[in-house]
Amino acid sequence: MKLWLAQDSEADKLLGESPFALLVGMVLDQQIPLERAFAGPKTIADRVGGLDPAEIADYDPGKFAALCSEKPAIHRFPGSMAKRIQTLAQIIVDDYDGDAAGLWTTGDPDGPELLRRLKGLPGFGEQKARIFLALLGKQYAVTPKGWRAAAGDFGKAGTHISVADIADPRSLDKVRSYKKEMKAAKSAQQK
Repeated sequence: MKLWLAQDSEADKLLGESPFALLVGMVLDQQIPLERAFAGPKTIADRVGGLDPAEIADYDPGKFAALCSEKPAIHRFPGSMAKRIQTLAQIIVDDYDGDAAGLWTTGDPDGPELLRRLKGLPGFGEQKARIFLALLGKQYAVTPKGWRAAAGDFGKAGTHISVADIADPRSLDKVRSYKKEMKAAKSAQQK
């Protein structure tokens, strides 16, 4: 699987191979550039020596927060993100036996059920859960029944509105243009 989110070959390779890394990248994808967010799992893996959910969940919280704060920090709010990542890791360990792909394989969930599961993760509100569901369907070949409808506009084919649609430099430019247009429209409405 070839992803192009971190725009760094090693970081993108990890995202393509590790469902947990992809989840962590999505957790980090707020208030920082998406490339930095999706490079975060590789940075953590390099510092810890891997990205095993059980190991992350068991890590001393203070030491994990310090590790996430090392320069370059994984996020502009490394302490709060460290807590979210450890909470996410614990959910994966407790509910899916340490296998992040269990979110979309355990019990063969349909799109609405997978969306519900995603919304139960730390840092995943309605929109982020829908975007991640679209990312799974469009780029990770996870296509349970009803996934496009559950993902809403983010699941539509041929769109360029979120990270789910980024596959190369051209699609990244299209997503950035769309976001810029939406921001300008929102700003104009507020005037």
